[in-house]
Amino acid sequence: MGLGDWFSTFCKNIQVKNSDSISRRYKAITKRLNTDFWSTTSDTSNSLYVGSYGRSTAINGTSDVDMIFQLPYSAYKQYSEYYGNGQSALLQAVRASIKMTYSATNIGADGQVILVPFDDGITFEVVPAFKNNDGSFTFPDSHSDGSWKVTNPKPEIDAIRSRNVLCNYNLVPLCRMMRAWKAKWAVPINGLLVDTLAYQFIDNWEYKDKSYVYYDYMCRSFFLYMANQNNEQEYWKAPGSGQYVYGKKLFQYKATRCYNISLEAIAHENATPKQEWSAKQKWRDIFGTAFPN
Repeated sequence: MGLGDWFSTFCKNIQVKNSDSISRRYKAITKRLNTDFWSTTSDTSNSLYVGSYGRSTAINGTSDVDMIFQLPYSAYKQYSEYYGNGQSALLQAVRASIKMTYSATNIGADGQVILVPFDDGITFEVVPAFKNNDGSFTFPDSHSDGSWKVTNPKPEIDAIRSRNVLCNYNLVPLCRMMRAWKAKWAVPINGLLVDTLAYQFIDNWEYKDKSYVYYDYMCRSFFLYMANQNNEQEYWKAPGSGQYVYGKKLFQYKATRCYNISLEAIAHENATPKQEWSAKQKWRDIFGTAFPN
C-alpha cells in the first residue's frame, strides 16, 4: 500500500457511514412539518440540509445534522403579531409538530432551533425559517424578548461545491481530514471556519489539480497556512455568503504542532530506505486511528 492508498483509505474511513438513517429521519421530519404547515405529505419539499452535512464536509461520527425547514409566510405574519415572544411560540409550534412523529423522543427548543436527539447519538437541529426574495432565510431567535435573524447557507454550499470541482475534488476531502484532526486534537474551531480556511487555501495551492499521492503535501501546507493566520484576527468571511466566522487564537498553536509532525512524517516517507510504518504513525498522531496503520 503506497502513500496515495494511505490517504485514499483514510478518506473512505472518515466518510459518513449512516447516511441512510440520516436521510430517513430527515424525510420523516420534513413530511411531518409539511403535513402540519403546508397541507402536503411531501418528504422532500421545503427542507434543506445545511451546516457541514449540507456542504458535504461532515465526517463519520458527526453528532449534529442541521436542516432548515421553510414555513409559509402566513406563519411569519402570525407570529410577528403575537403578543409576547412570538419567536418562542413559533419554535414551540414546530416542536409540537415534530413530536407527532417522534412522540417518545425528548425534543427540545433551544433559542433558535428544535433539537431532535436519537439513541445513536445523532441530533437533528431543525431551524424553522422563512425564505426571503434574495434566497436567504429569516429565522426566529427566542432569546430575551425574541427577534428575527437572517442566515444565508445556500451560497456557502454552492461555493464549496464549485471550488471542489475546480480543484479536482480535493477541497471536500481536505475539509473532512481537518475535521478528523479537529476531533483528535480537540481543536476549538468552528466547522464552518475549517471549511472557510480550506476554501481560501486550496485556491492558490500549487498541486490542487493532483490526487491522493499529494495529500501529504496538502495537509502539511494547510497546517502551515493555518499556523500563519494572524493570532489577532477575530473573524473570516465564509465562502459565498460572506458571513463572519469567528475564531480568534483558537487553532494556530495546534496547527503549528501538527505542521511539525507532518514534516516528520514526510521525512520518513522520503528516507532511504523508506520508513513507511513510522510515517503512518506520525499521520495517526495527527488524525487518529482512522488513518491506516
